[in-house]
Amino acid sequence: MEKFFEPCIIEFPRITDPRGNLSFAEGGKILPFEIERVYWTYDIPSWRERHGRALRTCAEVIIATSGQCTVTVDKGDGAVKSYTLNHSNTGLYLPPMTWRSITDFVTGTTCLTIASKLFDEDDYIRDYELFKSSLADELL
Repeated sequence: MEKFFEPCIIEFPRITDPRGNLSFAEGGKILPFEIERVYWTYDIPSWRERHGRALRTCAEVIIATSGQCTVTVDKGDGAVKSYTLNHSNTGLYLPPMTWRSITDFVTGTTCLTIASKLFDEDDYIRDYELFKSSLADELL
C-alpha cells in the first residue's frame, strides 16, 4: 500500500456486475479505502478547467468511463504532473491534500469519481494559495 501516498494509475478489472457494483474495488482489494461516495463529472467544454481543488481528508479515484480528459495534479512540492485518462479500466488515485484540476475534455466524456468520504463542504480547498499555505501549516 506504499504507493497510495502518491497519485498513481490503478488498473481495474472489467465491471461485469450488471448493476455496476463497485464493491470488488473496496477495502484493499484494489482501493485503499471503502467507497463512501460516487459521482459523475461530464459536459465540460474542452477549453475550461473543472474542479481545481484539493480535499483535506478525502482520497479519490477518477475514471474516464467514456471519452478522454487530462487530470493535472500538484502535491505542493513543485512537481506538477498530468495524466491522460481515456480507458474505463484504469483510474487515477488521488490521496488527500492533492491539488487537482480536470481539463481537455473530449466531447461526450464522462468521468466517474469514487471517494473515500461523503461530501463535506469543510473538506474542500478551492483556492490554490490556501492549499499551499495549508501544506506549509501541516509541516510545522
